[in-house]
Amino acid sequence: MKFIADFHIHSKYSRATSRDMDVERIAGWAKTKGIDVIGTGDFTHPLWRRELKAKLKKHADGLYEYKGVRFILTAEVSNMYKKNGRGRRIHTILFAPDFETADKISDEFKKRGNIVSDGRPIFGFDVKDVVKISLDASEDSMVVPAHIWTPWFSVFGSMSGFDSIRECFEEEADNIHSLETGLSADPAMCWRVSALDKYSLISNSDAHSPAKLGREANVFDTELSYRAIIDALKTKDRKRFLYTIEFFPEEGKYHYDGHRHCNVCFAPKQTRACGSICPACGKPLTIGVMNRVEQLADRPEGFMHSSAIPFKSLVPLIEIISAVQGKGVVSKAVKSEYQKAIDFFGNEFNVLLYANPEELFSRLGQRTAEAVLNIRKGNVDVCPGYDGVYGKIGLVAKCRV
Repeated sequence: MKFIADFHIHSKYSRATSRDMDVERIAGWAKTKGIDVIGTGDFTHPLWRRELKAKLKKHADGLYEYKGVRFILTAEVSNMYKKNGRGRRIHTILFAPDFETADKISDEFKKRGNIVSDGRPIFGFDVKDVVKISLDASEDSMVVPAHIWTPWFSVFGSMSGFDSIRECFEEEADNIHSLETGLSADPAMCWRVSALDKYSLISNSDAHSPAKLGREANVFDTELSYRAIIDALKTKDRKRFLYTIEFFPEEGKYHYDGHRHCNVCFAPKQTRACGSICPACGKPLTIGVMNRVEQLADRPEGFMHSSAIPFKSLVPLIEIISAVQGKGVVSKAVKSEYQKAIDFFGNEFNVLLYANPEELFSRLGQRTAEAVLNIRKGNVDVCPGYDGVYGKIGLVAKCRV
C-alpha cells in the first residue's frame, strides 16, 4: 500500500506551538494535506499522552487511529550537556510501538528531569542515554537524530554538534539507523558525506501549527503497520521507502551563513573569505547548514550513490496561490482558492504530486497550474535563508514543459 507519513510534529503542550495542535485538528489537517500516517509528537508529556490514550483507537498493526487517520507514537527530546570540553545541544525523535513503551520511556525520563513543563522536554544527560532508555523500554523503539544539520540543536550543528554519529552516540551508534535532514537541508546535500550512506534519510514537517503539517514528509509502499515502517527505515529498502517530500532547502531558515540583525547573508565561500566574522558588527557569523555540509563532505555536489532514497522538492499549495495572487496566505481570497482546490482534488498532495496538467489548468487556472508544474520540475528562483530568517522561493513566470 502506498502512503504518505509525517512523523515529527508537536502538540499544544510544546512551547511556541499553536493551541490548535489537538487530536481533532491534527487529524483534520492530515486529511486536507493527504497524510495517511501522522506522528503524535510529544508522547512524553503526561497530559498529551492521556489525551492520546482517550481519543485514539489501537489497531493490531501497531498504529492508532482517529476518524480514518493513522497515528504513530512519536516524541522529540532535547539534550543539553557538556562533552569533550564543549556544550552540546542535540534533538532526537523517538518512535514507540505502543503506549506501554511510551509510558516506560516517560517514567524513566521523569526520574531524570522535568517532562511536564514542555512537550519537548529538555534534559541534562548525554543523548546516548536516550537511545538506551528507549531500547530498554522496547527493542521495537527507534531513535532518530532530528534536523541533523541545524546550527543550534543537532548532531552535526555548527554551534553545538559533533563530526560523526559515532562521536555523538558512542556505543549506541550502531542503534542509529535513520537521520532526519531538516528543513534547511535535503538528501542531496547529505549524499556528499559518505559516512551517512548507510542511514535512511527521513523528512518531516516539525509542525507547530496544523497548516504546517506535511511541508516535508515520507512516501512508502508497504504494509500499513508500525513494524513495516520501522523495518523499511532500518533496512533502507528502496522498494518500500520510495522517496521523501522536501522543502527547497534554500527556504529553510539556516541554509546559508549570516547575521539577521545585520542583514548579512553569505554563501560558504564568502564566509571563508571574511574569516567567519560579520563585516557589519565584527561578531562571529551563525554558520549555516550548507557550510557545515561542506566541512564534512568528501564528495562533490551532484553526487548520488546507488542506495540513495530519491526525493521531490515542493512548495506548499497555499504559498503557491499566495504568490500567484500577490496576497497573504491568511487572506480570504487565498484561503478560498486553496479550499476550492482541496474540494476538487481531495487533498493537497494530489495537487502537488499527482494531478495531470489538464486537470490543473482546468481547475486552478493557468498561472497557478504553471507554478505547480514548474515546481515539480525544480524550476524556481531561490533566495536562501540564514540565521533564523526563512528563505524565499520565487515562482517562474511561464511553464517550462
